[in-house]
Amino acid sequence: MADFKTHITGSTLVGVGYGYWGMASQGMSLESAIIAGGLCSVSGMLPDLDSDSGIPLRETSMFAAAIVPVLMIERFRDMGLSNEAMALGAMLVYVTIRFILVEVFKRYTVHRGMWHSIPAALVAGLSAYLAMPCASEGIRVYKSLAVFVGFMVHLILDEIWSIDFRLGHFRLKKSFGTALKFFGNNWIANVSVYAKLFLLAYLAWGDYGILDRLRQRNRMQETGAAYETYIADPQQEFRQWADRLPWR
Repeated sequence: MADFKTHITGSTLVGVGYGYWGMASQGMSLESAIIAGGLCSVSGMLPDLDSDSGIPLRETSMFAAAIVPVLMIERFRDMGLSNEAMALGAMLVYVTIRFILVEVFKRYTVHRGMWHSIPAALVAGLSAYLAMPCASEGIRVYKSLAVFVGFMVHLILDEIWSIDFRLGHFRLKKSFGTALKFFGNNWIANVSVYAKLFLLAYLAWGDYGILDRLRQRNRMQETGAAYETYIADPQQEFRQWADRLPWR
């Protein structure tokens, strides 16, 4: 199978192309294109979260733990959290990914299991969609799709490296077909991945309406707070008005 260096190089090259495509033909800003390209690059390591140890697991978990809280800032803001609450939320997300989620992957996944599959790539893309809301739905889909593309680059490279192309010799290795798949040999893992996929798809389908209601609530609260500030001290307001009179 392809090694860590090959995976990160491949997903980075594809990420550069993906970012350029978004900026050149989809009207994306330079900032959005760079973020999407970076997400594609980092996502090329995500399938190796099911590795038991070594560089792939360590680097992937560290990247994810550092980047995900930053991408969730808009989600925290839409929830109406204060700056202190957002900082606390970011720390909790970091700890959850870095220590809890990694342990779950170590205990309950096997390398080249269902986390190395096409539905798992969709799970990663939908997770990104839910984690980073955006005022523009097009930009949100563009960034989320970058995660899916990076994940798929990893799976495709694994399949390519499962073919022995030596001169005068062609052989399919035992690992062929274990990455680009829809189902694995373990039915529990199959049910688990598809249950997550359908749940995330359902949440993503209704997320735009939820976000719209949250934003309306936040606007009403801000309007109410401004109105309360305006009428908090009518005498002071009258004095300020009187001081502006021309004969004063």
